[in-house]
Amino acid sequence: MFEKLLIANRGEIACRIIRTCNRLGIKTVAVYSKADEKALHVRMADEAYSIGPAPAKSSYLNIKQIMKVAKRARVDAVHPEYGFLSENPAFINAVKSENITFIGPSEDLISKLGNKVLARELAERAKLPVVPATPGNLSDEQLINAAGNVGYPLMVKAVNGGGGMGIRLVEKPEVLPESLEKARTQAQNAFGDRDVYLERFVAGASHVEVQILGDHHGNLIHMFERDCSLQR
Repeated sequence: MFEKLLIANRGEIACRIIRTCNRLGIKTVAVYSKADEKALHVRMADEAYSIGPAPAKSSYLNIKQIMKVAKRARVDAVHPEYGFLSENPAFINAVKSENITFIGPSEDLISKLGNKVLARELAERAKLPVVPATPGNLSDEQLINAAGNVGYPLMVKAVNGGGGMGIRLVEKPEVLPESLEKARTQAQNAFGDRDVYLERFVAGASHVEVQILGDHHGNLIHMFERDCSLQR
């Protein structure tokens, strides 16, 4: 069992982890930006440290600053939850390089599945059905020109990250330019990366996941089905 855990996130996400750690007898370390210094997760944690100004790129996306806190607080594990650095291979590597346990997937797995475009390519190679989409690393002009081939309605989606952030539904061509900019801005703020792509929207679909947990000893369990459609 871990003795002290740093939560590299904020708000209700961090509060949920703190409550669980309290039940398990694990001490918690919160990090916060200037805007969150009086937030509930800061008050609930056993220890709390400032990691910079309000913009996420200067605080919750600041790997160097978060690792300074992890070493200063002498934690033995880091939990990223979702969003921010949770799907950033560089962060996972930084945590493990300090002999601290990262609670989440490996760098290799995140490099493949944390990037939605690469994950689609893996699915295609496995001969799984996928909806029409564009590659990543395209300009707004290239995406607008490719939209007709993808087909409307479509989604503008952040290439990296998760948690439903950096995603916009577009039903008409005339709103695509604005949607691209809004999705890029949210993706930059949430994940530090503005790259987006287009993917056909499937009306009436359900977003169902089977979540897998594993340890360093090769043990795997699944947490049954989870209907993520209910989140929004």
